[in-house]
Amino acid sequence: MRGARKRLCSALIVAYGLFSLYAAYTVFLRPRRPSALRPSHRDRRGSRANPFGFLDNVALGNEEWNPWEGDEKNELVASQQRYEASLKMIKNARSHLEQTSLRVQIWGKAAIGLYLWQHIFEGHLEPADVTAQWREGSQKAGRTYFSFITGPAVVPGYFSVEAENVVLVLNGREAAKIAYATQWLQYAQTLIQTRKIRRVAVVMLGNEQCSNEWIQPYLKRNGGFVNLLFVTYDYTLVNEEDIFQWPLGVATYRNFPVVEPSWSVLRDPRPYLCNFLGTVYMNSSRETLMEILKHDGFNKLCWIATREQWQPQETNESFKSYQDALLQSDLTLCPVGINTECYRIYEACSYGSLPVVEDVMTPGDCGNSSVCHSAPLQLLKTMGAPFIFINNWKELPAVLEKEKKKSLQDKIKRRKKLIEWYQNFKASMRQKFINTLESSFLPSDKG
Repeated sequence: MRGARKRLCSALIVAYGLFSLYAAYTVFLRPRRPSALRPSHRDRRGSRANPFGFLDNVALGNEEWNPWEGDEKNELVASQQRYEASLKMIKNARSHLEQTSLRVQIWGKAAIGLYLWQHIFEGHLEPADVTAQWREGSQKAGRTYFSFITGPAVVPGYFSVEAENVVLVLNGREAAKIAYATQWLQYAQTLIQTRKIRRVAVVMLGNEQCSNEWIQPYLKRNGGFVNLLFVTYDYTLVNEEDIFQWPLGVATYRNFPVVEPSWSVLRDPRPYLCNFLGTVYMNSSRETLMEILKHDGFNKLCWIATREQWQPQETNESFKSYQDALLQSDLTLCPVGINTECYRIYEACSYGSLPVVEDVMTPGDCGNSSVCHSAPLQLLKTMGAPFIFINNWKELPAVLEKEKKKSLQDKIKRRKKLIEWYQNFKASMRQKFINTLESSFLPSDKG
């Protein structure tokens, strides 16, 4: 591993140079104390007239006792200890370099990068201010040292490229985002060509209809330079070899927080049976859902707040209202929007509110449920998500009637199971991400 060898050689040369300088100082420059001759056997015993003759020698300065002999022995011991400490330092440096086999810099140029770093990797960012122009963090995981940078000030050519391996986080949801993502890919390609970096992986927020053809020419399998692609939604080209499905996660672009489980989240009674706060699209299954809730009177038992038009940004009041609804509802209704997978699913898990998911494939180029029986939401199902899946909202009244009969203890057990599953899910995705990078990036370094 060329990079690791260079760092190890540098550490050894520095340590050797320091030790050589110290040795040269000891031999040539340090002041010498006068060395007296050792007293004879008789002098050490003293004369017959004075059995304590060695005191006479000291008092009269006659000869030969060396008053610095003890100091010289101590100095010799100290020198040996410093030598052993230097060897230990070199050994530790070598061990650290061997353990940290890979350095990866993550360029977070889409909000999904914050879900990767803060929610899945549980990493911290400095400064904590979400409006800061530049934010960064780092951590060691597995055999890899990760550094993460994000913010508006991270622009091509105006930051330090600190690793040969790069993970580029991009948004490919719509045309304007794709144009911006393409600029970053072209910048990465230039760095590859000039040998500033060697390998690139991409984490991408994909198109909601899974129309991701634009990224294909950049993949190494098609003659490009991108080694690995992690992409959201049920993209049909996911093969678990170089293209992997990645979770959509929470809406970090609306600053949805990392929620730490607490006593109140797990054990407090919740006043609402279910919740739905969101946009009701015309001629969608969401209209059907609203009609069913009103018809059976469940809208009085659930926290319902709808709007006719989607809003990308929330006010402080609307965002707090949404969080309160998740925290105070036993179930969170997750009807299909533009795609079956939505932020609401992961946000409900964060607060222990069980997602009730409409298990219907959305139109477009996403996975075909007739071919792949685990689609839609293939990733979540594969990971054993303990959700309630329904094919039609007409099934909801029976679900809610059953929910009304559940005891608080049963609900507490379910919340605990859901939160534990979600924590394990994120930990599994983190480990999969690390293992995939290491298995793909490390072998090519071996000579």
